[in-house]
Amino acid sequence: MNKKALSHVLDRAEALCRERGLRLSKQRKTVLELLCVSDKPLSAYVLLERMRGFVRNPAPPTVYRALSFLLEQGLAHKLESLSAYVGCAHPDHPHVSQFLICDDCGEVDEVEDPDLARSLKAAGKEIGFRTKRQVVELLGTCAQCIAEGQESTC
Repeated sequence: MNKKALSHVLDRAEALCRERGLRLSKQRKTVLELLCVSDKPLSAYVLLERMRGFVRNPAPPTVYRALSFLLEQGLAHKLESLSAYVGCAHPDHPHVSQFLICDDCGEVDEVEDPDLARSLKAAGKEIGFRTKRQVVELLGTCAQCIAEGQESTC
């Protein structure tokens, strides 16, 4: 994420928290920034290591509390298949995202397809399933890896 996009996400996160009567603490903001500037999803322990440069003596509960807050506020997403986190690409509005995860380089792209989200919700409703949270992750190979011939041959 470039500096302008990062600035927009952080400003929007602060505004959303203010509107909701919440506080984007220094630790929360640091975790969000680390997620947004990373070119790969980050596990909680990698976040903990990276926080050491910004926060004095960070502890695992600090990271997990910050992640929990960011997830609840729609400012970050958890990638279940990787047990890792990414910053939300567009926190401006509530949404259900889908994630394209490259098995070769680890890049993750967040897309938002409301038709797909509605379709999945309808399919669940049809069989009496009540969805709590939609997590759609597509694993494959990104265009750049395909172009560079890095596509795995499994």
